[in-house]
Amino acid sequence: MLHALILAAATTLAPIAGSTAAWLNAEHAPATAGKVTVVDVFTFGCINCKHVVPELRRLRAAEPESDLAIIGVHAPETPYERERTNVRGALHDQDITWPVVIDNDFAIWKAYGVDAWPTQLVFDRHGKLRATYVGEGSDAELERTVHELLAERK
Repeated sequence: MLHALILAAATTLAPIAGSTAAWLNAEHAPATAGKVTVVDVFTFGCINCKHVVPELRRLRAAEPESDLAIIGVHAPETPYERERTNVRGALHDQDITWPVVIDNDFAIWKAYGVDAWPTQLVFDRHGKLRATYVGEGSDAELERTVHELLAERK
């Protein structure tokens, strides 16, 4: 059974899949069809956001890319964080290698009803939002949710 707080307004991957915003670590929105997808809404200067990255890295290393997609949504808190060059440097420094969309206008943030950094949105293989985690400290719950969704039939 999944235990998470559902806060988001959008309940599918459509706001990300249809995004025309700039992407880093990818040319465009990555393919998510048939995959469990974790969307991490963050800003690179946020310490709480930095604390979530190791868990995302562990999940990515533990599961094949054919089953799990991780996507970052960078929504800046400060003017410095709005600059693409600074975001690119921070991704390198923090070893964030998954695709990241730059959400300077907060279109994706608003579409999902996000109101805090970091927020992880977890979608099942059909692209349906199944769980939302706000803040840090939900590593075990996030991992459990991902594994439950991976175990569901395709």
